[in-house]
Amino acid sequence: MKWQGISRRKSTGGRLRRARGKRKFEAGREAAETHVGAHVKEDVKKVIKARGGTKKCRLLRAKMVNVVDRESGVVTRAEIETVVENLANQHYVRRDIVTKGAVIKTSAGIARVTSKPGQDGIVNAVLIE
Repeated sequence: MKWQGISRRKSTGGRLRRARGKRKFEAGREAAETHVGAHVKEDVKKVIKARGGTKKCRLLRAKMVNVVDRESGVVTRAEIETVVENLANQHYVRRDIVTKGAVIKTSAGIARVTSKPGQDGIVNAVLIE
């Protein structure tokens, strides 16, 4: 299990004495790592329970994207072909993993992802070219 609490080390490197143990709200999860291309016709999603009774929709495989053309203001649904650039991790490009800020090649043209597919369950993008 991932833990997102305070480190057990000081900034100097010394050990920090903890006043309490780990808490459930400090627990984290593995990243969704949304891949391009679905085995089936539609996108593959997974709903998980989040804190406060809310739900998050994890997008595991994405085939389609909502692309916005800023000049005309028209939203079109396009097919994702490949990941061109991803500043989050350079290895995500060859593994075709889509995250927020990734540059993807679509049937409508080159676009930058504006949504968080691992949390929102959908891929939205803005046309660059």
